Amino acid sequence: MITLEEAQRVISAAQQKAREIGQPMDIAVVDAGGNLKAFARMDGGFIGSIDISINKAFTAIAFETQTKDLGEQAQAGEPLFGINTTNSGRVVIFAGGIPLERDGAVVGAIGVSTGTVEQDQEVAEAGAAAF
Repeated sequence: MITLEEAQRVISAAQQKAREIGQPMDIAVVDAGGNLKAFARMDGGFIGSIDISINKAFTAIAFETQTKDLGEQAQAGEPLFGINTTNSGRVVIFAGGIPLERDGAVVGAIGVSTGTVEQDQEVAEAGAAAF
């Protein structure tokens, strides 16, 4: 289980990194069931990135992997091609979603969106590191 306090700490660390790189973000944290636990839309975060950040976190928990890694396997000719069309279109296959682990078990995930995929990943990593 991930507590609200833990989720807020993850978001706070992600926000700090976003400020450092000068890129406002939408940041979501979900629990082990993929349910939204905490969310922040920084001033300047894209409205369209709200769902993307939540769905990145959902994807990371649903498949217990980083979305960037899933994306590599989901390209044409790869074994998971088309996976992004499943789960009512909620599966995101580009960087910015990272599972959160405690004692070897995945207990939640962070999803970040609004910047470039590299920026989203960097901010998500900062949030995950705070967990």
